[in-house]
Amino acid sequence: MKTIAAFLRLVRWPNLVFIVVTQLLFYYCILQPTIGVNLKLSLPIFGMLGLSSVLIAAAGYIINDYFDLNIDQVNKPDAIVVQRFISRRWAIFWHFIFSSIGIVLAFYVSWELRNPIIGFANFGCVILLWLYSTTFKKQLLIGNILISLLTAWVILVLYFAEMRISRFDDPDYILAFKNVFKYAVLYSGFAFIISLIREVVKDMEDREGDDRYGCKTMPIVWGLQASKLFVGIWTIVLLASMVIIQVIGLFKGWWIGVLFSLLAVILPLIRFLLDLKKAQTPADFHRLSTLIKVIMLAGILTLLFFKWYL
Repeated sequence: MKTIAAFLRLVRWPNLVFIVVTQLLFYYCILQPTIGVNLKLSLPIFGMLGLSSVLIAAAGYIINDYFDLNIDQVNKPDAIVVQRFISRRWAIFWHFIFSSIGIVLAFYVSWELRNPIIGFANFGCVILLWLYSTTFKKQLLIGNILISLLTAWVILVLYFAEMRISRFDDPDYILAFKNVFKYAVLYSGFAFIISLIREVVKDMEDREGDDRYGCKTMPIVWGLQASKLFVGIWTIVLLASMVIIQVIGLFKGWWIGVLFSLLAVILPLIRFLLDLKKAQTPADFHRLSTLIKVIMLAGILTLLFFKWYL
């Protein structure tokens, strides 16, 4: 049982559940109500696409811990799984198995949908996650931006999977697909910005171990105060965007959704800004990282309201 629990920690099972919830909500609350009976992405194919996303993400977490072993011994020694519960050889084995199945599923979905984007894009995700773990995460901003883009891809992959160029001469389809595009950009943009914020906060939390092993993350290169300023600016951008969206929602009469967003997203973001100013220790930044994760979940849960609004 200890090994199973350790393996679930290794693949970050709560994050995998988050991916599943995000894609399910976008599928049922945006794609189905907007496209309707003409939906190309059937439930079985959607399930395979979702499983591909989860397996590739799990493989990414495994390979990240594999290459981060020395750094983790400094930053979070009590949370180490590789070598303590699972050997490095088995970690590589599971990375290969999960990545391979994820890629095969993605290419099968591409074949079923007659859409080559999905297979090649998910294959690219596997390569990028490997490069992130070996190289990019140690460089200034590159790794942060890469992970944020991959987080946004969790939503965008469904948009591209549903895309049918052959129907772009159908005015009804074009109108419906424009609405899907609007919500895909809205939520993938939210995912990108809040993920970027969290990645930099995690770098501030892990700066001691990163510095010892030659990483050039933002807190190490720019310093703590400049990194906090960077995070603060992006948080303000996100807050301003959320406020504008809620004003639009009020004009449409979406009162419950606006109230939920205010209480679960906007006010916690303000709290995050206030706590960020005072944060100094790794424990402070760990709490901020957890808060941002909760805000991200709350933001994705706003998709539920579109089930009734669309």
